[in-house]
Amino acid sequence: MKKIIEKAAVLIEALPYIQSFRGKMVVIKFGGSVMDNDGAVASILKDVVFMHAVGMRPVLVHGGGVRISAAMRKKGINPHFVEGYRITTKEVIDIVKETLLNEINSELVRKIKEFGADAEGISGDDSKLISVTRFRPLIKSDPKEKPKRKDIGFVGSVESINPGPINSALKKDKMPVIATLGFGNDNKTYNVNADEAAGEIAQVLGAEKLVFLSNVKGVMKDPEDEDSLISSLKLSMVEQLMANNIISGGMIPKIRACIKAVSNGVHKTHVIDGRIPHSLLLEIFTDKGIGTQIVH
Repeated sequence: MKKIIEKAAVLIEALPYIQSFRGKMVVIKFGGSVMDNDGAVASILKDVVFMHAVGMRPVLVHGGGVRISAAMRKKGINPHFVEGYRITTKEVIDIVKETLLNEINSELVRKIKEFGADAEGISGDDSKLISVTRFRPLIKSDPKEKPKRKDIGFVGSVESINPGPINSALKKDKMPVIATLGFGNDNKTYNVNADEAAGEIAQVLGAEKLVFLSNVKGVMKDPEDEDSLISSLKLSMVEQLMANNIISGGMIPKIRACIKAVSNGVHKTHVIDGRIPHSLLLEIFTDKGIGTQIVH
């Protein structure tokens, strides 16, 4: 009886959050090593289906860098990166598209349906959802010279988001599952950073929340000490943490997307550990949460 009562208490704790977020959009981005953990993926998708069942409107945005690199190696191509961006030749963009759409996206849609909800896979390029311009990062090869723009192939920077395909899926009560490919003004497909794309999509949709599922607990004062998690951050604190290298590496694109999203109307952003079972529900529907939230 005690365990049954405890279960009821958990539901009662979640009730005000369910009431508050009913009808609200939540953009959820995941990718990286989390996607190679079948248990973590199943847990995340069950959480997303739960959110949908209680009246929230989840929008799933995914990348697939680890899987793309593996697919490249199978075809005898070694992945190369510049400033964290994948050098994307014509041959590589074909591999990117095949991996994101035919493998990852279709797999996620199938699993969501297995868990009792409906979903619609959306390609950011074919649907004209994500319009991009060709991205050329600034590279400083010689300390004495000025940085120069380097062409790294079919890599796009988000220029605009067309919410039409997302709203169309939501009207049909389907969860949008978005592969982050972009459409260039040259009618070609571009690889797009999934963190950037998720942030831009959240802004255009006027989402209540933007959630990044990572392979770390969140933002920590000491990256080597998981007990140093910062549960809540204001924008005014974030730049200082980046300047002090407390926020660094792969966390930077996520945090920059959080900053821009919160500055442009998204109520809250979150960075949480997607490897923790039911991390989404724990962050959104409990008093304490488990990751880092970034607010204005």
